[in-house]
Parts: sequence; structure tokens; C-alpha cells
Amino acid sequence: MKYTTEIVVDVPRHEFIQKMDDPENMKHWQKGLIGFEQLSKNPGQEGSRMSLSYEMGKRKMDMVETIIKRNLPEELHMTYDTKGVHNIQKNYFKEEGDKTRWVSESEFQFSGLGMKLMGLLMPGAFKKQSLKYMEDFKAFAEKGESVLNS
Repeated sequence: MKYTTEIVVDVPRHEFIQKMDDPENMKHWQKGLIGFEQLSKNPGQEGSRMSLSYEMGKRKMDMVETIIKRNLPEELHMTYDTKGVHNIQKNYFKEEGDKTRWVSESEFQFSGLGMKLMGLLMPGAFKKQSLKYMEDFKAFAEKGESVLNS
């Protein structure tokens, strides 16, 4: 399953990248994030890995992020792996005056019957979640709003 989401954030690209590139900021725009741990000696660089833990309702989910391309400030590509799901995330950041257009291409590859069915029956839920993270990042970057306060 593939889809593209995009949003314009009313901050200059250098500020956008500074806020996005700091893992300490993730808790402010990724609702449900309960922790992260660097698994590599070279955090934030190509090939580096980070473990992420989320709580969504009563469900806990752990995944591993791997940076596969880091060409900031233009692009940042990662994979996310959790049980039954391999997600490839390609993020592009375009300067538009004092604003930044964030274009995110998502590709989900499912294994196991349960995840394959979820991907078939609920593709909109994945896109909706991606857009929600983008909207929450926009609120954090523009106004300093945190999902921790909601």
C-alpha cells in the first residue's frame, strides 16, 4: 500500500529541520510515543537505528527506525519495522519563502494474514494517522503546542 501526504508548515526550512531532527521533540508531535532508545553509535546518520515504543489505547507497539537516506535539508528517508509491517517513509522538505512544504511518501509492506487484512480493509486509517502526525508537528513547530497537553 502506497500513499502521499503533504502539509505546509509556517516556519523557515532551517527551523523546521532543527525541530524535526531532535528526537527529544518527537514526544510533542507523535501522540502515544512513550519512549525511544538509540541503538547505534551514530544517531541520526544513515544506517543508524532507534527503537520506538508507542501506546495506542490499550495496545503497546514497539518498532525500529532505520535511517536509509539523510540529505538534509532536502530529504530524509527511513524504514520502520514492527511485527507484520515494514514501512518505508520518504520525506521531502521544500522551501516556499518562509514556509516549508513537507511531502511524505509512505509504503507499507505487510506480512502475516492479520496485517495484510488490516491493510486491505483499513487503508484510510494508515493515511489518517500519517496526516495526524504531520498536523501535530505543524502545531508544535508553529505554535509550540504539544500533544502531551491534550
